[in-house]
Amino acid sequence: MRYWFPYPLLSLSLLALWLLINQSLSTGHILLGSTLGISWAWIMVNLQPDKTRLHKFRRIAVLTGHVAIDVVRSNLTVMRVILRSGSRPVNSGFVAIDLSLRDDNALALLACILTATPGTAWLEFDRQTGVLTIHVLDLENGARWSELIKRRYEAPLKEIFE
Repeated sequence: MRYWFPYPLLSLSLLALWLLINQSLSTGHILLGSTLGISWAWIMVNLQPDKTRLHKFRRIAVLTGHVAIDVVRSNLTVMRVILRSGSRPVNSGFVAIDLSLRDDNALALLACILTATPGTAWLEFDRQTGVLTIHVLDLENGARWSELIKRRYEAPLKEIFE
């Protein structure tokens, strides 16, 4: 059974996502969603992702809370930037951040967090130097952004994943 369904939870999650996106429980959507879910699970077998052990589960809740608060704050900040764009020019820019985080899954989660937060975008991560480059919509102080990301996201991710 494991041969035919290498990642059963992934397949079921993808099927559920497919049905939610299409807002239909028709036989055709269930068959197509199942086929896609099983196909993507087979692609994951070929990618051979690293197994990760999570540590300090309380930090996951704290990190989730920080991300939720930061998303709301960023939405309000982006709204202010858009509304005042006629009176004051937008000060966007790039920030280079030295990261000590090396776990692939932790880096992927950090990329999701930064990209999901309005006003920031993950641009590049250099594995040799550990330098992350992000774009910030309303950049006033690059050092403050660097310190914020290291303290608020990188430190909890290191505790959780490493």
